[in-house]
Amino acid sequence: MAIARFPSIVLDCPDPAVLATFYGAMLDWDVKVERDWAEARADYGQCLCFQRVDDYTPPQWPGQQVPQQMHLDVVVDDLDAAEAAVVGLGATLHDHQPGTTFRVFLDPAGHPFCVCLD
Repeated sequence: MAIARFPSIVLDCPDPAVLATFYGAMLDWDVKVERDWAEARADYGQCLCFQRVDDYTPPQWPGQQVPQQMHLDVVVDDLDAAEAAVVGLGATLHDHQPGTTFRVFLDPAGHPFCVCLD
């Protein structure tokens, strides 16, 4: 028996509104912004949440001086189209690209995420 419907994923960041807007646009999810907290939520309930952290330090991937601890994989049909779209939203293509069926990006707060072929 499940005790919850969907887990929410919460990411630390310096500006919750910026990240909620970025992920909301990328995933076509609704965005709700409060002072130190913001959410991007799907119609079916899945939610990415963002909380303000003073003196935030972004992960340093692929190194482990400041480990990423987690990352998001977003499934796409076309890597080139996805790259253009996420870069247009404010992502940065990472210099280190270890595979051919996915691409690694940094969101506006420096969190690594991948766009992956389905």
